[in-house]
Amino acid sequence: MDPRFSTSINRNGGTQLNNQSIHMLPHQKPINNHSFPVYDPVNMYQNSHNFRGLQFDPPTTSSSPIVSSSTENELHEDCDLSDAILGYISQVLMEEDLEDKSCVLYESLDLQAAEKSFYDVLGQKYPPSPSYDEGLFSVDQFIQSPHDSSSLDNNNNAYVGESESPNGMSVSSTSKSNNVIDLLDSPEVCDKDQMMLKFNMGFEEANKFLPAGTNLLTDFNAGVCQAPTGSRVRKGTYEGDEDDQRSVKQAAIFQDATMRSNEIDLILLCSMGQGDVALRLLRNKLRTETGKDMHKDNLPKSLTKGRGKTRGKKPKSKKEVIDLRTLLVTCAQAVATDDRRNASELLKQIRQHASPFGDGNQRLAHCFANGLEARLAGTGSQIHRGLVSKKVSAADYIRAYYLYIGCSPFRKISNFASNRTIMNMAQHATRIHIIDFGILYGFQWPTFIQRISQREGGPPRIRLTGIEFPQPGFRPAETIEETGVRLKEYAKKFNVPFEYKSIAKRWENVSIEDLKIDENEFLVVNCMYRSKNVLDETVGVDSARNVVLDLIRKTSPNIFIHGILNGSYNAPFFLTRFKEALFHFSALFDMLETNVPRERSERKLLEGEVFGREALNVIACEGWERIERPETYKQWHVRNLRAGFVSVPFSREIIKLAKEKVGLYHKDFMIDVDNDWLLQGWKGRIIYAMSCWKAA
Repeated sequence: MDPRFSTSINRNGGTQLNNQSIHMLPHQKPINNHSFPVYDPVNMYQNSHNFRGLQFDPPTTSSSPIVSSSTENELHEDCDLSDAILGYISQVLMEEDLEDKSCVLYESLDLQAAEKSFYDVLGQKYPPSPSYDEGLFSVDQFIQSPHDSSSLDNNNNAYVGESESPNGMSVSSTSKSNNVIDLLDSPEVCDKDQMMLKFNMGFEEANKFLPAGTNLLTDFNAGVCQAPTGSRVRKGTYEGDEDDQRSVKQAAIFQDATMRSNEIDLILLCSMGQGDVALRLLRNKLRTETGKDMHKDNLPKSLTKGRGKTRGKKPKSKKEVIDLRTLLVTCAQAVATDDRRNASELLKQIRQHASPFGDGNQRLAHCFANGLEARLAGTGSQIHRGLVSKKVSAADYIRAYYLYIGCSPFRKISNFASNRTIMNMAQHATRIHIIDFGILYGFQWPTFIQRISQREGGPPRIRLTGIEFPQPGFRPAETIEETGVRLKEYAKKFNVPFEYKSIAKRWENVSIEDLKIDENEFLVVNCMYRSKNVLDETVGVDSARNVVLDLIRKTSPNIFIHGILNGSYNAPFFLTRFKEALFHFSALFDMLETNVPRERSERKLLEGEVFGREALNVIACEGWERIERPETYKQWHVRNLRAGFVSVPFSREIIKLAKEKVGLYHKDFMIDVDNDWLLQGWKGRIIYAMSCWKAA
């Protein structure tokens, strides 16, 4: 609504234009021989109390349109802008006789702009403003309240009382005016039914942005704001029960509801019963969906297409073939020699063919290009810290973990071999103490609790100490504390005596007193695939890895189960490290490309938040900030021997069952045994290895 025009609400009822419709201020001039007010943003607040185009004239007994100076000064003393706003709200929403008055509100341009932004957010078209004829406002658009039966004719056309402007122009309206505002389309008419209609529509649109299952206002018309015909609009009140109100209040500080649910039970209890059936169904579904992707892809997976690649369409007879791996290595060489110009050109070329939504090689190239770009800009440490601090819900990680064990046997075999070894060696123990270095979400232990609850003679008492690196923020142990709560729920479900303690420290800072070792307990030390994050000799004289191994040896565990990520990208020289990392992550991305559909959101989380973050740290960080430092299983074998451990082979039964489980997955997965290490890999590339040890 054009803010050049202002109205005032007469206390005697009806809408009245000052001085019989319109009054002119001293600085306003006639337009086209008609005396219409001109919008003046400078003098707007100097002449009257005006809020967003609505003019509030002070009540006087005089009919003069000009306010006296004494009255104006008194108003300025007693009424500021806040009073004008409150008065406007009170007149619109709270007056008892609102239904008997006409309320024609014309918003200013800034209010219309604000409204338009909300309509854009809701995806709706902003209602058009009333028509203007060469800058003149149509007086037929002034209408009375539709609740006043005297203001409507038989055709439901609105009337306006006849009046005359100071220049003698008639402003009366007829019963069949062609310029009457549509009551359903105009945002200008302050009618309570139309206000409620539009508010309901807006509420329904806004409710789409709320999380699923969050019903803040269950029945708007019935319980929040009632506006039956003939009644005024009142301020909304929530009439839900106390539990509903409490859930609404807690939404702002809601934590992940990942303690227990049917979905989480199926994911974490996937070795028996319904969980095992659900996992088999997931594997079959992944095979079917991935087969469709392979059918649509008309080029070999080792090659990639150009920017014009479109899945599902047949390629042209000639297509540009780009070897992204060669480009990445060439770009890394330029970065290593600080050839910024050449590196930038190569990065630009890689970006043209890489994509986080393409095939496996395109996603790998996108991931490594991010690392090269961060190293070239010198921002690798800041970006990695931001990724580590990024809050990803435990529920999302659990679903990504489920996808991972559904498409590959790596973690499922590791959990099976570790849990079965503990149960076999502690079959007569009544108390078991498990120290888990790198527990994080504790995905391994729900199935262990379920299995050991069925042991003959009853389950033993389990004491679990979860050790994890402190996470950024004010609650460094938040994640592993939530893990403990979840595991206690499973122990309660299966009637297993359970005790949990969390330790959020750097592993080399953990003392033997923190572990509270009891000689009467069967002691198990478990460390699965997280020792790669402990610093080595290249950072400090006293290797943190040797300190941790010495601590474990001092505890004299009955069994030490050690799982490692088999990697060679821990070299101090960047180019060598880059090539080894590219070789390692190529196997992981190719494994996902072969076994997981490209549209899966869990796959994107694995590639971005897990593998992508690790690759960026390897490429763009140096010194103590580079925390991804894997070694081969042969290097770890030498370390463990030097620390005073002797290897213990896995039983033949475990090896046999593990090979059978691997047979349920893709034929390119491999499993082997070498020097008491259980090896797992993809297409001949060893990715994971695990072994058992005892103190010498």
